[in-house]
Amino acid sequence: MTLTLIQGVLNTFVYFFARIVAKMVNRGNNSAFTYFMTVMAFQAIFGVLASIIVMGFSRYREYRADSGGGDLAGRQKMIAALERLKSNQIESQLDGQLTAFGISGKRAWSELFMSHPPLEKRIAALQKR
Repeated sequence: MTLTLIQGVLNTFVYFFARIVAKMVNRGNNSAFTYFMTVMAFQAIFGVLASIIVMGFSRYREYRADSGGGDLAGRQKMIAALERLKSNQIESQLDGQLTAFGISGKRAWSELFMSHPPLEKRIAALQKR
């Protein structure tokens, strides 16, 4: 529920600020098409930034859930459960043609768009506690 509210509030800000910026950029220009395209461009830009914020909050909640699970079941049991999940992960084997699109490998920035942190980081966070 909280994540839905955050997404809704950020979407409102995206629309609001996209229109504010479009008005500033198109001041003195009476072209509706230019205004519309400017709004669309800034909605896309601000939308990506909003997604990064939402996914960051989601990862934060996941770390908190792991911590709570460690408190309830025991830290070592929680680490063992995450290790078990990690051992069951299947690495994606993409066809050579798909790798040409650059969607197969992990990139440094790709974690920004993940809703859950990598299992290695979740385990490391529990081990630090």
